[in-house]
Amino acid sequence: MREIIKNLNGELFSIGIVMSEFNLHISDALLKACHHELINLGVKDDHIILAKVPGALESALALKKMAQSKKFDALIAIGAVIRGETFHFEVVANYSAKSILDVQLEFSIPIINAILTTENVEQAIDRTSVKGIEAAQAAIQMIYLLKSV
Repeated sequence: MREIIKNLNGELFSIGIVMSEFNLHISDALLKACHHELINLGVKDDHIILAKVPGALESALALKKMAQSKKFDALIAIGAVIRGETFHFEVVANYSAKSILDVQLEFSIPIINAILTTENVEQAIDRTSVKGIEAAQAAIQMIYLLKSV
């Protein structure tokens, strides 16, 4: 059996990030961790492009436009959807995830969904560093995987 070896060297790649500005303090922390890890993995800072959108539901359209440009090797969606008192949480969480998946499959580009969906702000804060780092690593890993298949 031939195994595709995991590779996290990002020096040759361009990464697009779409960040939701809703729950901005959470999104900023995710972005900081993700950006730092992309740099650690060798991605050049000028090969990382950030687009900000109002909320998680707007992320898919920006991701689609970036995917259409063919300028990026992978995309990352960053944001936070925190449960409130209404059904709106489920709508935003479900439709943003589904829309991101749809764009990924339509354009065959890795899109890492780092939009947190949590019960409260404390859960979101606890996850920002780890999820930001994991998003960066997953983006690079998926680029290599798709190039190897």
